[in-house]
Amino acid sequence: MRIACIGEAMIELSMAGEAAHVGVAGDTLNTAIYLHRSAPELQVDYVTNLGDDPFSDQIKTFIANQNIGTDAITMVPGASPGLYAITTSETGERSFTYWRSASAARGMFQAGDTCNFSSLSQYNAVYLSGISMAILPHPVRLALIEWFQDSDVQVIYDSNYRPRLWEDADTARKVTTAMWARADIALPSIDDEMELFEETADQVTARFAKHQGTGALKRSALGPLSLGVPVQQDYMPAPSVVDTTAAGDSFNGGYLGSLLLDSTQADALMAGHNCAAKVVQYRGAIIPA
Repeated sequence: MRIACIGEAMIELSMAGEAAHVGVAGDTLNTAIYLHRSAPELQVDYVTNLGDDPFSDQIKTFIANQNIGTDAITMVPGASPGLYAITTSETGERSFTYWRSASAARGMFQAGDTCNFSSLSQYNAVYLSGISMAILPHPVRLALIEWFQDSDVQVIYDSNYRPRLWEDADTARKVTTAMWARADIALPSIDDEMELFEETADQVTARFAKHQGTGALKRSALGPLSLGVPVQQDYMPAPSVVDTTAAGDSFNGGYLGSLLLDSTQADALMAGHNCAAKVVQYRGAIIPA
């Protein structure tokens, strides 16, 4: 099985006081890495644009060293990647500062005035997030949604709402609603959905109870709520929380790695939860293998 993860890989500065650890991360890249670690027999490729600068080379090398396919990465002359910094509170909650407005990834799938998504046809499944959609020009988003509607590829979506990346909340709601309607596997986070759609937790839960596919509604320490298949089981909280960066991304990777290898929904949910519970005990998005 071949899976494409679409998004933006960036240089990551993880702050610890006045010092910073320089790494590589990005929401869908995080998921790609944890997906491959959870299910190394699956072929996982990363789809993005990078530049021709040393940082772009560092990112591509990092991705390859994680055993993620890089053949679908386009290196754009004169371009460069985005950068972001993570700061965490004493309780492990994170905040982000971004420098990504000129990122090469914003030009994905564009050739002059046309869009080309043909490279995605070679995959059995495509994973992307609201961040993947937010960084694209709006005409490209709409064209990608239309391509998905005409394709039989399995679509896996996580809304991962970041307000500053969107022109406005209304556009984000329309795009996200269209993606939930198409998603075969939905991986929403309850906090993101509450903020984006201005709903209560109960309203978000009721909305996703009607989802026609499968997936999981991520609810932080409460554990995931199964979508599509009723599951009742308990989830042990992480013994300590150092950094919540990539908690949702790592859940996605663990869950998908199990589900796509034909595990039960209950086992896949537990695999995702256990992966995330381990990741939040470390600083940064990518923990040691």
